[in-house]
Amino acid sequence: MAGHSKWAQIKHKKARVDARRSKIFNKLIREIQVAARLGGGNPDTNPRLRLAIEKAKEANMPWENIEKAIKRGTGQLEGVQYEEVVYEGYGPGGVAFMVKATTDNRNRTTSELRHIFSKYGGNLASPGSVAWQFKEMGVIYVEKSAVDEDSIYEVALEGGAEDVKEEEDTWMILTSPTDFSDVKRTIEEAGLPISSAQVTMLPQNTVRIEGKTAESVLKLYQALEDHDDVQQVYANFDVDVSVLEKAL
Repeated sequence: MAGHSKWAQIKHKKARVDARRSKIFNKLIREIQVAARLGGGNPDTNPRLRLAIEKAKEANMPWENIEKAIKRGTGQLEGVQYEEVVYEGYGPGGVAFMVKATTDNRNRTTSELRHIFSKYGGNLASPGSVAWQFKEMGVIYVEKSAVDEDSIYEVALEGGAEDVKEEEDTWMILTSPTDFSDVKRTIEEAGLPISSAQVTMLPQNTVRIEGKTAESVLKLYQALEDHDDVQQVYANFDVDVSVLEKAL
């Protein structure tokens, strides 16, 4: 499995309600605003907005905050306007990175992300140099202990999933981005517990990292994730789970 996917899954399991909540809320609000600005304020006709609202609800964000973010995105309320920017780069060991950010000052964000890449032994790259190595997919995880192989295949494929893979102690259900919400709903309606679910960028090839290289790559990944403007970080590293557990 690609390291960043496993990283997201482990981090989800370890999530705590603490001082990071305000940072999480800020990122979710920005995503809602951008989604509403690009596709309109109706989640029934805007899949990206619908998914952003679902994530906000999972984080226990008050509906008032969600509603204000939608209205700012559609221009019904005044406020800072964010644009979405995708950065591409390389980390130590030739690991490819894609970084999705929302910003009200592209020059500032570019400068700060360039500094982070440089600090941890990487570099920003030109647009298109990395993106071809990734494919946008919906990924849903269900614990293997909750359902047998035949049942998970039946439910997932009936809901419109493209594939089901076995990943250690979980089933990984793969969907197209457009079918993600429908497949997720089908699994929930079947009474199966979802450990995590997201629309992500899956790498088409991976780079194995170990030792000091792994340490530097994970520090770079964490530093990028912690930046206020960054929404998502994707990378094509493959690393032992024990190393990820230690880093988190």
